[in-house]
Amino acid sequence: MTTADLSKHLAGEIARRKRENRIRDYVPYGKQLAFHMAGALFRERLLRAGNQLGKTFAGGAEAAFHLTGEYPDWWQGRRFPGRTRAWLGGPSGELVRDGPQRVLLGPPDDWGTGTIPKASIVNVTRAAGVRDLADTITVRHKSGETSEIKLKSYDQGRQRWQAATLEWVWFDEEPPADIYLEGMSRTNATGGMIWLTFTPLLGVSDVVMRFLQESSPDRSDTVMTIDDAEHIPPAERARIIASYPAHEREARTRGTPTMGSGRVFPVPEEDITCEPFPIPPHWTRIGALDFGWDHPTAAVSLAWDRDQDIVYVTRTHRLREATPLVHAATLKTWGAELPWAWPHDGLQHDKGSGEQLAQQYRKHGLKMLPERAQFTDGTNGVEAGLADMLERMESGRLKVFRNLGDWFEEFRLYHRKDGRVVKERDDLMSATRYGSMSLRFSRASVRPIKTDAAITRMFQGNSANGWMCQ
Repeated sequence: MTTADLSKHLAGEIARRKRENRIRDYVPYGKQLAFHMAGALFRERLLRAGNQLGKTFAGGAEAAFHLTGEYPDWWQGRRFPGRTRAWLGGPSGELVRDGPQRVLLGPPDDWGTGTIPKASIVNVTRAAGVRDLADTITVRHKSGETSEIKLKSYDQGRQRWQAATLEWVWFDEEPPADIYLEGMSRTNATGGMIWLTFTPLLGVSDVVMRFLQESSPDRSDTVMTIDDAEHIPPAERARIIASYPAHEREARTRGTPTMGSGRVFPVPEEDITCEPFPIPPHWTRIGALDFGWDHPTAAVSLAWDRDQDIVYVTRTHRLREATPLVHAATLKTWGAELPWAWPHDGLQHDKGSGEQLAQQYRKHGLKMLPERAQFTDGTNGVEAGLADMLERMESGRLKVFRNLGDWFEEFRLYHRKDGRVVKERDDLMSATRYGSMSLRFSRASVRPIKTDAAITRMFQGNSANGWMCQ
């Protein structure tokens, strides 16, 4: 064999080994890494991302690690000490075959070129009914035992997701709530885990709300946007974003649940987002409350630059099942002089004390406005208030501090059904609307406004024009 032939042979052998062990070269992006690391702490994990950003590959990489027991040096997620039994699910057999199965095995005519190394694949049995769909993949574990992953689809129905004991379940694309809970139950006996990788095109579903709104120490939500996908050149990102319909753009590029035409505020999030900054003392401010018990009581603080007619949402508070005394203790720290707008249900009398709700907050030290929130003509219509907020957003006259994650959670999910605003998880949106309706009662601070130390340090030394949101 000549030197040239030997070099060609070696190059071919290197290419083959690389192709048949793709997982060896996997270096996760920042958000993929955060998703993997969360497995050490959380039983349920969601990698919520736009299309073609790497979410399924991240799920397939983790699946390969748990099946083989061969964890890379950088791995800080959960480790299983021995072989694992698992299920993988998707909407249909065809979608499982063309999505996560292809990631795990490679294309049907070249199995062994996916995230599971070819040398680790013991056997692949085929499913009936769908061409080239695998039913079960058996994988050699480093312990000498064999791991097993079974491929299933949501269209098989809930009963096909029963009667198994598993270490983990991977849902690629969003499952129906009953199948998700059934899959999760398969891991109860082992203390196992569940992860999901999907683009939230089904809107505010029960599964989405489980991760976005139902707080739990067992649950993690990692969001990966097009800006986190390092394989997409920055110049290409704008073209991709523009190619999607406006109502799907946020979901397909940023992992934000789509509301279709039902979004109350169909405004790109970046158009209203603003870095926090110290509020100039001559700007006027007002607080606004939305009362609740089973649903949270919510409050916002608004700052109004009257010269530019721009309103800034600068602080938020949201807490359920707490008394006016508890809420007032927190809100008084926002400023003793701050006037407070409140809605019509503040006129209701408490069954225990007999006092109006607004009066209870007044008694505990908040400077509640004399009347409920309303426009100058005495009306207080919801649609008129929403129209005013939307007009401000579209014209750049309503901005929200970037650090107010709870406000943006509600903003993303605020939607209509059959033309009507859905009155769920809208507490901060309502408080903002009451404050916007009552701006004429805002007042400038009579003393220097205290700002968070971190914000003050952030802007120390900047010129007066350097920290304003534009």
